Amino acid sequence: MEHDERRERPPAGRRRRLFALLVVVAALAYASDQLTKLVALATLADGRPRPFLGDVIQLRLIGNPGAALSLGAGNTWVMTLIAAVVLVAIAYVAKDLGSRAWALSLGLLLGSALGNLTDRFVRPPGGGEGHVVDFLDYNGWFIGNVADIWIVGAAGLIVVLALLGIGVDGRRETKHRRAMHEDEDLTDD
Repeated sequence: MEHDERRERPPAGRRRRLFALLVVVAALAYASDQLTKLVALATLADGRPRPFLGDVIQLRLIGNPGAALSLGAGNTWVMTLIAAVVLVAIAYVAKDLGSRAWALSLGLLLGSALGNLTDRFVRPPGGGEGHVVDFLDYNGWFIGNVADIWIVGAAGLIVVLALLGIGVDGRRETKHRRAMHEDEDLTDD
């Protein structure tokens, strides 16, 4: 039995609406990230930490050359490349959007990746190796930014969607559908 992927894609109108949702969410995530970084740069430049949520979260400005927990600090260009790959992957996957939850999670990832990628190019030393502005100090555990919050939220939502078997196209993977696809894969050989 031939497997027709076009038949299984969500209707074009729905895909367009969900893509628009993804773009709006990405724009809001990007704007919130960049605006909070501008405020942090303007108000925390003296280097003094400030309490935000008691002792749990303080505001402390740093330039992070790496990723979360400053991983990869010596290979800033790798972080830039990873962010660029994430952008391309989201653009590729977005063509099949059929789920609001996926549009939300991919929009959060897109806006966050763009926010941190912007820092890589406009913050010193620049040229794709700039340091990301981090300012939320989680009690000495790590220092992050608003984009990191959106990334964690998106990752959590993606895990829930995966556990529920909901694909980017909005369809729920069932044992019956999975078995049919496995049977088709076996007969294609």
